[in-house]
Amino acid sequence: MQSQLQSVAIVPHATKPRKFVFVLLPKFTLLSFASALECLRISNRMSNQILYEWEIISENGTSIICSAGIEFSVDHDLNELNRDDTIMLCGGENIRAATTKRLLSWLRRESRRGLAIAGLCTGAFPLAKAGLLEGKRATIHWENQDSFTEEFENVELTKSVFIIEGNRMTTAGGTSSIDLMLKLIANDHGEDLANAVADQQIYSSIRTTQDVQRLSVPTRLGVRHPKLGQVIQMMERNIEEPISPSILAKHVAMSTRQLERLFRRYLSRSPKRYYMELRLQKARNLLMQTDMSVINVALACGFASPSHFSKCYRAHYATTPYRERGSQSTKP
Repeated sequence: MQSQLQSVAIVPHATKPRKFVFVLLPKFTLLSFASALECLRISNRMSNQILYEWEIISENGTSIICSAGIEFSVDHDLNELNRDDTIMLCGGENIRAATTKRLLSWLRRESRRGLAIAGLCTGAFPLAKAGLLEGKRATIHWENQDSFTEEFENVELTKSVFIIEGNRMTTAGGTSSIDLMLKLIANDHGEDLANAVADQQIYSSIRTTQDVQRLSVPTRLGVRHPKLGQVIQMMERNIEEPISPSILAKHVAMSTRQLERLFRRYLSRSPKRYYMELRLQKARNLLMQTDMSVINVALACGFASPSHFSKCYRAHYATTPYRERGSQSTKP
């Protein structure tokens, strides 16, 4: 069958193709990496030109296993790159362990040489650790936002799907790599090519930096009651200093009893129980992703007493905060 593919007309540039260097970190997220790479491949195919080149590297030049357990060979290790290369730092699970001293030194050196650097998924963590996001806006996967905020106070963390801040770029993970790459392709070669690349991927809704990465509260919970959504948003924004149910109810012009009935009807739990679960979820993220002491984690999640925190944590997760921290440190 004859191909129906129609190429997009691109005015040839005098410069050579733009090269992207993908740095695979241990347990990187396959979807983020593949989404970005496919945009480059399809750009070349749709334009019938070599607009983009790429190579894949790792810290020691050895093969890397992604979070799905698939092993990838690489082209070389952390060598000195060309000044017009763009580094794509591919993060994923256990990003703290993947952020080594050698990686940080390499990132700082390449940054001083003027290279553009992007952090995909959790790739913003090593960028921030290297001091390359100081005073800049950035984003990271929503699951890592609590720990990132605690550690990097001088980075303006957003909930956007991607952020471009000068020659620093960050994405929230998953398909947000597509949105970033489509923006770069449009900047390089025009909207027509970017749209053609999106169409090839059956990607019908291109997002911008104004789009946030998580679903709205009603969509996420399957609940359309506006007042319930408002209360949950207040809870999520006030973890360190929890708000009493009576004040929450007053904020949405309800009685405490009405609020109780609302939560029971839609979420099968009391407001107090739901709030506790949010706080414990944040506590677990901090225990798993930071070096914060258990006492500081308790305080950051609104527990005045470490013993009360430990009791609540054990009741919900069937383990203590100390054992949770210990089990994480023993994982390969």
